[in-house]
Amino acid sequence: MTTRVLRVTDLRVHFFLDEGLVRAVDGVSFDVHPGQVVGIVGESGCGKSVTMKAILQIVEPPGRIVGGQILFQKDSAPPVDLTRLSPKGAELRAIRGAEIALIPQEPMAAFSPVHSVGEQIIEALRLHERQWRPSGPRLSRTEARSMTVDLFRSVGISMPDARVDAYSWQLSGGLRQRAMIAMALSCRPRILIADEPTTAMDETTQSQILNLLRDLQRRHGTAIVFITHDLGVIAQMAHYVVVMYLGRVMEQGSVEQIFHAPKHPYTRALLRSIPRMRSRSRERLTPIAGSVPHPYDRPVGCPFHPRCPDFMPGTCDRQTPDPRTVGDRHTVSCFLYE
Repeated sequence: MTTRVLRVTDLRVHFFLDEGLVRAVDGVSFDVHPGQVVGIVGESGCGKSVTMKAILQIVEPPGRIVGGQILFQKDSAPPVDLTRLSPKGAELRAIRGAEIALIPQEPMAAFSPVHSVGEQIIEALRLHERQWRPSGPRLSRTEARSMTVDLFRSVGISMPDARVDAYSWQLSGGLRQRAMIAMALSCRPRILIADEPTTAMDETTQSQILNLLRDLQRRHGTAIVFITHDLGVIAQMAHYVVVMYLGRVMEQGSVEQIFHAPKHPYTRALLRSIPRMRSRSRERLTPIAGSVPHPYDRPVGCPFHPRCPDFMPGTCDRQTPDPRTVGDRHTVSCFLYE
């Protein structure tokens, strides 16, 4: 795959707090190709969500992007570096929602409680219509409402004509998530960012949402960046996997490379810590030793070395490893492969 719809290069996002400096994202690089599902996985607090917020320039103060590039490719035009655009400028606001859409972790907090869900999608359609319909008459409210009902129907919401007028607090968690997916897809974005979209859902609803996203991705060819800590979901959804730890990329490669030939000790530890179908009865899981360091007390050198079973004194605790190519689009940041 030679074309890229998004290229993140050496992205750094720091939070400047009274207690000290937090390097939430510390040199993250990855590519997203059209029609590809890129899974970003790691423990809580590793910088997954901050990375995605940086792409849309919605990082909350006192955090800010301090380095790197986020190149967004639109059609045949030269790529646009999103880090150079004003967060409140017209150019970036035209990209948010229309070209790069977000499914947040908690749709209850994302929807306005005083406006109907349908009204909010109608507003998004009319606001961004020139991005996906560059010619023709302006979209009327009646047309936008009809499109919203069709969107509700396409994401599996029953009785869409009635529920288009419902408020977010009148819908169940699964229906709210489906409505949020409908809003994200309303303007036919090139990239869909799904930030743990199945968190706190029961297994049946989670399976329905994942099947819906996979079906929509296949039908529309939308690139999806899927953030989760659930490796089972990654195995089911992703084509390419980025493993993050403490703001850095430890390893990235195809889903087959990550699951069948993991290189980094952290990736192997993550895989050992999940239950397996063929495990023996009462077999104990293997947890990762220790815990994620406090953000104000980052270890010197490789961030994983205090928990690493392959720790090499004098090397891992003094230098930060650079990414090394170990296969086709398969890289690992570890001194074991120098």
